[in-house]
Amino acid sequence: MTDGDGRERLHAEIAAFYAGFGQPEELHAAFRQAALLVPLTAENRVFFLPFGGVDWLCTFTSVEEYARFIAARDRLDDATALDQDYRYHWIFGRRLRDYLDTRDEPAGIAIDILGSAPMAFPPDLTEHATDGQGMR
Repeated sequence: MTDGDGRERLHAEIAAFYAGFGQPEELHAAFRQAALLVPLTAENRVFFLPFGGVDWLCTFTSVEEYARFIAARDRLDDATALDQDYRYHWIFGRRLRDYLDTRDEPAGIAIDILGSAPMAFPPDLTEHATDGQGMR
C-alpha cells in the first residue's frame, strides 16, 4: 500500500480520539477513506468474530497488526498453524461499510483490535430493535 491509502490519516484521527480531542465525523471520514487489511476465511469470505451478540468484521492497518492477531488467536486456540497461509485483501473502509449495510444481521468493524490503539465502529442497532429483532 502507498501513502495515499488513507491509513496515515486514520492513525492520526484515532490518536486524536485517544488524546481526548477527536471529532467523530473526522474519524469516520478517515475510516471510510482508509485501505484496511481484511482477513479471509478458507471459503474466501471476510472474517467475522462474534462477540457480545454482534458480528465484528476484523480489520487491520498493517500486516504486522494482522500477524499479532493471528499469533494471539493461535495461542488461545492452542493451535500450531504457523505454516498455514493467511489470506487477506486490502479494502477501503467505505466499501466495508457499504457491505455491512447490506447484511441482514448487524455487524460492527474493529480495527487493530490487539494493537496499542484499537478502534471499533459498532453497528447501529436502533433499526434492528424497532423491527423486533433487538440484540441477538
